[in-house]
Amino acid sequence: MSLTLGVLDQSPIRESGTAAQAIGESLDLATLCDRLGYRRYWVAEHHNADGLAGSAPEILIGRIAGLTKNIRVGAGGVMLSHYSAYKVAENFRVLEALFPGRIDLGLGRAPGSDQFTAHALASPGGTPSADHYPNQIADLIGYVTNRLAPDHLFAGIKAQPVGPSAPDLWLLGSSDQSAALAAHFGCAFSFAHFISDRLGPEIMDAYRQAFQPSPLAPKPHGSIGVFVICAETEEKAEHLALSRDLWRLRLDRGYLGPYPSIETALAHPYDDQERAIIRANRRRQVVGSPAQCRDRLFALAERYGVDEVVVVTITYDFQARLRSYELLAEAFDLHRR
Repeated sequence: MSLTLGVLDQSPIRESGTAAQAIGESLDLATLCDRLGYRRYWVAEHHNADGLAGSAPEILIGRIAGLTKNIRVGAGGVMLSHYSAYKVAENFRVLEALFPGRIDLGLGRAPGSDQFTAHALASPGGTPSADHYPNQIADLIGYVTNRLAPDHLFAGIKAQPVGPSAPDLWLLGSSDQSAALAAHFGCAFSFAHFISDRLGPEIMDAYRQAFQPSPLAPKPHGSIGVFVICAETEEKAEHLALSRDLWRLRLDRGYLGPYPSIETALAHPYDDQERAIIRANRRRQVVGSPAQCRDRLFALAERYGVDEVVVVTITYDFQARLRSYELLAEAFDLHRR
């Protein structure tokens, strides 16, 4: 079985670091992953978060695509509920014109923020309900592909610049609803295993079974997003993962703050309930040596029936983060493909 690797970058802000440093590190990581042979590089969208700096993926994508040569660059994803489908289509048609054949448009239904911030994003209008999301997807597909239905309210409007190619469209999610929408619209689907592993393989299988071929994708195409820390030894990887354990614990309690150092993680007075939460969170993570990470990623991909994994790696030390992607690339012989 051959496995393709991509990257999801959330532009994490380190404890005692700055948001500007986080954006700069995203650029450095992207150029490295381009050289290493990763298939795609997705940037996330979050708002009003002290721990994640990527609030405007459409801008970051353009900068990263300009610095790289071969890797596909895209959004993982645009939180469509906040925006006009027409404007999102225009943004990505511009990117496709600048970098034809290299742009991915991933869509998510989560707010990427708290509800108060979501209202600010929608101001002065109201925040669309979840029931409106399928209509937004349909509109976006129509604008991006220039295939709005003749009876559509805005029929005849084009998302410029029109061109011979269009961004690849993905739906992202960690639930059966997102999978069902991807199948209905005939889109590729990426399951966020790093967010939830509940019924993941079953959800992916349901997507394949319900898939309706479309001009976007003639057959189902799935991937999974997995949190990975790879180091020279299992012991070192486990040590690096201590920061993630505390960060995720805080996130589960509603605090999306800076990424803590290992020293901060070691000093935290964990109680029994917190240790149990950390053990549960670890089930969704791949942490270990290159051989261990390779074998576990192959096993996960086989469980889900996919041939592509999108790797999310965050460490407090940026050099350790770079090294994790290097070691994975070596373990999978990416440079030889």
